[in-house]
Amino acid sequence: MTPKLWTTLQTYDRHQFARDAIAGVTVAMVALPLSIAIAVASGAPPSTGLITAIVGGFLISLLGGSRVQIGGPTGAFIVVVFGVIAQHGYDGLVIATLMAGAIMVAAGLVRAGSLVAYVPEPVVNGFTIGIAIIIGTSQLKDLFGLTTGPVPAEFVGKLEALWAARASFNAAALGIGLGTMVLIVGLRRMAPRFPGLIVAVGLGSAVVALGGLSVDTLFGRFGALPSTLPWPAIPDISYARVVELLPSALVIAFLASIESLLSAMVADRMMGGHHRPNAEILAQGFANIGAALFGGLPATGAIARTATNVNAGGRTPVAGLVHAVTIFGVMLLAAPVAGYLAMPALAALLLITAWNMSEPHKWRGYMGARRSDRALLLLTVVLTVFADLTVAIGVGVALGLALRLQRRHAEPEAWETPER
Repeated sequence: MTPKLWTTLQTYDRHQFARDAIAGVTVAMVALPLSIAIAVASGAPPSTGLITAIVGGFLISLLGGSRVQIGGPTGAFIVVVFGVIAQHGYDGLVIATLMAGAIMVAAGLVRAGSLVAYVPEPVVNGFTIGIAIIIGTSQLKDLFGLTTGPVPAEFVGKLEALWAARASFNAAALGIGLGTMVLIVGLRRMAPRFPGLIVAVGLGSAVVALGGLSVDTLFGRFGALPSTLPWPAIPDISYARVVELLPSALVIAFLASIESLLSAMVADRMMGGHHRPNAEILAQGFANIGAALFGGLPATGAIARTATNVNAGGRTPVAGLVHAVTIFGVMLLAAPVAGYLAMPALAALLLITAWNMSEPHKWRGYMGARRSDRALLLLTVVLTVFADLTVAIGVGVALGLALRLQRRHAEPEAWETPER
């Protein structure tokens, strides 16, 4: 369970450092607006996204079992975090994240990292699509500039509240949102290695500021961002609180483990490496403990940012460390500028993220799968959207494992490691 950083530093040189530094700064420019947007969509203060990217991202790279994993807040956690905050308050989220970190540390110590491969692929695909649907609908309020009261977390209730507020539609907000989406997609296609996310969100926000448009901004909704990290603090934990938050902690631990190991698998295929799953789970555990002590969100390996790191030339965990330090530097020097970010521009960023999470290029393949796999995927989607992520994961995994037992005489090729 030796961290990859220790292994790679034994043959490290200044040429590799130059490549890792460039990759780390590039990924930081992608992670900055995304971390803020994910925090806002989760119902948390925007600064918590940056704290998670800095503390969680640094620890994941420092202790992890992947050469190129980039850690921080991810879109997959928006639904979980929003639900925990709504039900237990932000202090409840911090305790649940701390507990999840401890669970992952224990899992890493007993070498349970390889068990993730047994989670059925239709379940992983199903709850990912379900989460993408929930994220997408949660951004409609800011995309259309609607003025509403508190929006219910429940899917149908949320749509009803948005429809009831249709008279407050803001054409300028929609224009900024659509323009930002076009820029993100266009820059990604024309210059895949260019940090188009921060440029697109920045240009959209600049139009709002310079044009004096009546569009909500980050500062207008949340006030000024802090320009430094808070002091670490241990939350007030009681036995009753632990019992109350255990289901949420288990979901956070499960989801963080799944997403980080899938991200590491993708990175392995991109660069021909081999990650250490148990070291990675340990790192995720320590990263979530660290993020919780600083008041941050759950942290995990981020697939899109990890892929960006590989494409930018990152080949060792030093790139991830540079990514975290760069975000910290920006937080120290440019926190007031972040207040000008327009909410429709951030909503556009998350809508693109949700679309990419759903992996539309794989939909045709899903339709060609076994009927039982299609049914399992659809059931997981429905339960994720209309019931609860905990229920969706529990029911999906139980049914998936039952199907696997039923097919125990099938050829090994029928069971492949999920690709994401």
